[in-house]
Amino acid sequence: MGIALADAAADYGAEVELVLGPVKIYPENDSVMIINVTTADSMADECIKRFKDCDIAILAAAVADFSPEKVEVKKMKRSGNDLILKLKPTRDISEILGKSKKKSQFIAGFALETHNEIENATAKLKRKNLDIIVLNSLHDSGAGFGGDTNKITIIDRDNIINKFELKSKEEAARDILDKIVTMV
Repeated sequence: MGIALADAAADYGAEVELVLGPVKIYPENDSVMIINVTTADSMADECIKRFKDCDIAILAAAVADFSPEKVEVKKMKRSGNDLILKLKPTRDISEILGKSKKKSQFIAGFALETHNEIENATAKLKRKNLDIIVLNSLHDSGAGFGGDTNKITIIDRDNIINKFELKSKEEAARDILDKIVTMV
């Protein structure tokens, strides 16, 4: 969704900076400035650094909630014993940006929920001081990751809920941008 959103925003005339993790596809619009990152921590650094000069932030990345506590630089040899991997929480980019948001800024976040979808997404919207949240459900065939389509529900800060049918990610991106335009 992030790449579809970047292309659509650039087509709408926005100046777009895309903080992009390791992917195999890239924006088609040549005006999109790409900032490549490889870790959740480097994505947080880049987003936080750029946010102060940002009017609209769309946080579509599926950033890991946890990362290894210790990163090995060499191959870990099999020892015959069980391996215990300790994880630590990653920085919550949307929460950090939401806390520092100015009145002139707009933040759109995403939520992938497995149960109580509307309630959980609405709570996340409020807790993180977002303006809208785009809900994806794992229960919807063709929605979410790994495909060319998505089925979204947009919830805004006034608790207005817009449900959309399954459509291409490009069409879903335009639905999201149209909602943002009506609110800013």
